[in-house]
Amino acid sequence: MADTTQISPDTTSEGERTDLGRAADKARIGAPSDTVDTRAVIDGFTEEGESLPGGDDGVEQLGFKKHSHGNAPVVPEASRGERRRSFDLADFPTLTGLEEDWRFTPLKRLRGLHTDPLTGAAPAVSVTGAGNVTVETVDRSDARLGASATPEDRVAAAAWNAFTEATVITVPRETVADGEVMVAVTGTSPAAAAQHILIHAEAFSKAVVVLDHTGSVTLAQNVEIVVGDGAELTVVSVQEWDDDAVHVSSQQAKVGRDARYKHVVVSLGGDLVRLTPSSIFTATGAEVEMYGLYFADAGQHLEQRLLVDHAVPNCKSRVTYKGALQGQDAHTVWVGDVLIRKAAEGTDTYETNRNLILTDGARSDSVPNLEIETGLIEGAGHASATGRFDDEHLFYLMARGIPEKAARRLVVRGFLTEVIQQIKVPALEERLSESVERELAAGNL
Repeated sequence: MADTTQISPDTTSEGERTDLGRAADKARIGAPSDTVDTRAVIDGFTEEGESLPGGDDGVEQLGFKKHSHGNAPVVPEASRGERRRSFDLADFPTLTGLEEDWRFTPLKRLRGLHTDPLTGAAPAVSVTGAGNVTVETVDRSDARLGASATPEDRVAAAAWNAFTEATVITVPRETVADGEVMVAVTGTSPAAAAQHILIHAEAFSKAVVVLDHTGSVTLAQNVEIVVGDGAELTVVSVQEWDDDAVHVSSQQAKVGRDARYKHVVVSLGGDLVRLTPSSIFTATGAEVEMYGLYFADAGQHLEQRLLVDHAVPNCKSRVTYKGALQGQDAHTVWVGDVLIRKAAEGTDTYETNRNLILTDGARSDSVPNLEIETGLIEGAGHASATGRFDDEHLFYLMARGIPEKAARRLVVRGFLTEVIQQIKVPALEERLSESVERELAAGNL
């Protein structure tokens, strides 16, 4: 649930302790030192990871009892790395809403994506600006499909088994894309449907790919992303659906040696949108940035569940998600899982989520999770804060002659601009900034 922490919209550089940061629930461990080995074992940790009490003598320790939310029939996995992965729908039990991964999601509003056959027509896909990038439509027998991503939940598995054709976008080896690759995904039917997209940046290539979702849909979608060795890839996923749209999307990326991968989510439209982006390091020296912006209106449910999987040594990740909420029953969910496996020595990671509640009646759930299996890391931490306007900041603006309503808009605009500016596509940044202004106007802010 949201608290009443006041949020200031400053966008200071990484590492600075802002007012928001001081109010946030933070944890940083293993920070580098100028005088000692930066991979020295951390207090309370061994090379095997965190040293926790109990478990060997068969006696349950206080606070370590197995549990599930609402007495769900399935006990959550002890580790995020143990999550079930399968292409077989039968491997995923029927959802009840009590499962850890689904407890925030209103299943009744999924319109059958988790229960019914996905037989509707998939949204139309139109690709522009490809230039020297290859775009194909292939059937499901293509060997490239499913090679880099395996479904992790029932809806993703249903989508895998239901799609008939896929869009494959390939940036050839050592190719710099001529411009932004714009992938328009346009929904025209509310019938439950499945869709599959594969984006492959081959070794030492460079590209920006924008997935632009509009229209009306009930869609279960899988997006596979492969970032080859030494490649630089930015994927932007924009959700500006019609008000009745339901969209559940798994966007899994595998990141190669010395690669650079940026993933940006902007969720504005739709009735219910649930995204599960993940970044999995497969070789050393890679860097990942994951950004997200979401703005929920009355009755809207916007959910982001991300994973950063540090499975190999000497990789770096940064996660920054920001949300705004207004109106009765506006609900946002952010769950950020960062997993540092035993082999991932030298990891450097930090994630943060900030939520700004603009009116009464809105709710934001924010759950940062950091799981560490080795103490030999450069640094790891997370921060989460949810609150209302910073009265002192508003007073500062109003004292300089800015009317209160305009001052509030400036605060929100400044709060969200950090994420929009990460897109680096001027026309799209301008469009999304205008969309944020329309959201503010609709809320009479």
